[in-house]
Amino acid sequence: QVQLVESGGGLVQPGGSLRLSCAASGIILSIDAMGWYRQAPGKQRELVATITRGGSTNIADSVAGRFTISRDNAKNTVYLQMNSLKPEDTAVYYCNLHRGSLDYWGQGTQVTVSS
Repeated sequence: QVQLVESGGGLVQPGGSLRLSCAASGIILSIDAMGWYRQAPGKQRELVATITRGGSTNIADSVAGRFTISRDNAKNTVYLQMNSLKPEDTAVYYCNLHRGSLDYWGQGTQVTVSS
């Protein structure tokens, strides 16, 4: 099985930056893609960004140019650098590992953008 542990959330002012980290443990395969999703109150969970083991990325239009996803395969860790944060980025951010038809999720970390 796979366990995902996120860290790095918190409260930040508009225009500020945060960096989220997600460490995966257990059996990690070369086919595994990792990424971040978020869910704001009253809204559905949505994709933020994903990255394959080879480094191919997919970024949501709403965060493109502000957020960057990266991955350290040696540490089985994925990062989300979030810059120029906006109040609408406020949400619980979930780490995801996708393997074929399987999805593993972290417990989520709260990001609040407010003055």
